[in-house]
Amino acid sequence: MENNSDGIKRTGEIEEFTNVHIIHPISSWLVPIFISLKITPNMVSSFGMLCGILAGFCYFNYQNPLFAVLGFMFMFIWHVFDGADGQLARATQNFSEIGKVIDGVCDYVTFISVYVGISLALSPIVGNDIWFLSIGAGLCHAIQSGAYELQRSEYDYWGKGKASSDLPSINELIDHGRNKSTIGQLANQLHIGYIRMQYAFSGVDRNFRHSIKEVLSLAPEKEEKIRELYRELYAPAVNNWSILCANYRTFAIFIASISGEPQYYFWFEVVALNIALMFLVQKQKILNDLFTMRLKEII
Repeated sequence: MENNSDGIKRTGEIEEFTNVHIIHPISSWLVPIFISLKITPNMVSSFGMLCGILAGFCYFNYQNPLFAVLGFMFMFIWHVFDGADGQLARATQNFSEIGKVIDGVCDYVTFISVYVGISLALSPIVGNDIWFLSIGAGLCHAIQSGAYELQRSEYDYWGKGKASSDLPSINELIDHGRNKSTIGQLANQLHIGYIRMQYAFSGVDRNFRHSIKEVLSLAPEKEEKIRELYRELYAPAVNNWSILCANYRTFAIFIASISGEPQYYFWFEVVALNIALMFLVQKQKILNDLFTMRLKEII
């Protein structure tokens, strides 16, 4: 950590445009205020979740354009607070496992609330089949978001050398889970399942990861050049993955709702974003081959 301002920010070169220029500047402005008021990161996360729930209520009434606008505003506030809780945690060194859980739960509660609100509003109009569509969209959301999240972590781990961004070993998680309570084992299995899902749909290759680790261990003097090569090749790619981030979903929900056809958002997630995901995975494989070829020039 070079200084406090850098320490509370995420990796800039792979940050999504609206985060860099709109959301995170507002979050950064709020962080000193939260510190002075002794507000904790978990309190910020919880308030953000409340805004997400209110967004769901507003989108339930999407047929009134005012409520659609309010739904968008509440989701925007959630984005700001979602950015602020992490910045606040890093600024105050107030980290905890429960904090990570709360932050993740808040993200999903927001979108579940909005999906349920829209589905409840649409079911009397288009029938109960809307629930199958919205549940399918929710599953696609989880897969797409998990893939994007892993891509960001991989960049921080390989490109920046951030050890905290490395995914835990599944075998280690399995061994660790044997000593947990029944609830702990269930949570551990969910964690393992989520990591497996990330690997399955993100294009991240375990053999490729293992080969990078092996090269770094055998040629530590080349570490900075290897990481520089990774940043050069993968930064633009990770920026492309940001099409799957929550920000664009927020815009898409609002556009579909204000147009009077919020069900189109679910189709956008099921069709358009899945096509984007498949394209990005194929591009990832090409980049892995290119990185391997360029790596031979370094070592």
